[in-house]
Order: sequence, then structure tokens, then C-alpha cells
Amino acid sequence: MSRHTNANNQISSSLLSGLKLWLPPLVWMAVIFAVSGTPSDEIPKVEGWDVLLKKGGHMVAYAVLTVLLLRALETQTPSRKAAWLAVGIAVLYAMTDEYHQTFVPGRKGTGIDMLVDAAGALVGLRVWRWTGR
Repeated sequence: MSRHTNANNQISSSLLSGLKLWLPPLVWMAVIFAVSGTPSDEIPKVEGWDVLLKKGGHMVAYAVLTVLLLRALETQTPSRKAAWLAVGIAVLYAMTDEYHQTFVPGRKGTGIDMLVDAAGALVGLRVWRWTGR
């Protein structure tokens, strides 16, 4: 095998490895963006459970995002630094998502939702550590 072919194989392998790590959090961010872009009149309301389900959805979405970010970051960054970097990215994304909602009919970005998102990011970090990652 020539040196040139071997270098190309290494680049392909590295690219594939990077995609396996970073594609999941990027796709999940796109899912969050799409869901938060749904106009309020298209979101089903569940009598008595509406607030709990919506806030719970925020927490779960950002817990999952944090876990996916940790999975990618820990391959390149020391664990403690990766943890806070993942939470920071998730919270920054929550801020941009709340801003995005101000442009969606019937929706509004709120500080409360951003705090719930941040709490979800911390839950994701705790789950990651609890599972021994």
C-alpha cells in the first residue's frame, strides 16, 4: 500500500469517527430547533398536565443534548473540562433557542424556560456521571 493511500485511509477513518461523535448532538439540536419552531396553536394541550409536560420536555431535551455533547467532547478533552463545556454549550444553545421562539407565532422565549433547560443540562451531566462515564 502506498504512503498516499495510507494517509487517505487515515483521513477517512478520522472523518468517520468525528461524524459518529458529532452528528448525534447536531441532529438533536436540529430536532430542538424544529420543535421550538412549532407555532403555539399547533401544540397539543393536555388539560392539567400541560405545564408539567412542557417543562419536563425542556429538561429531557437538554439532558439528552448534554449527554450527546459529553460523548463527543470526552474523546478530545479531559473529563472535568468536557463536562462543563458540554453544559455551557447546552445552556448557550438554550439561550439561542429561547430567542428563536420570539419569532414563532404564539410563542415567546422566557427566562424560566432557559433555567429549566439549564437544569436539564445539569441533569444530563449527573446522569452521565452516575452511569460511570
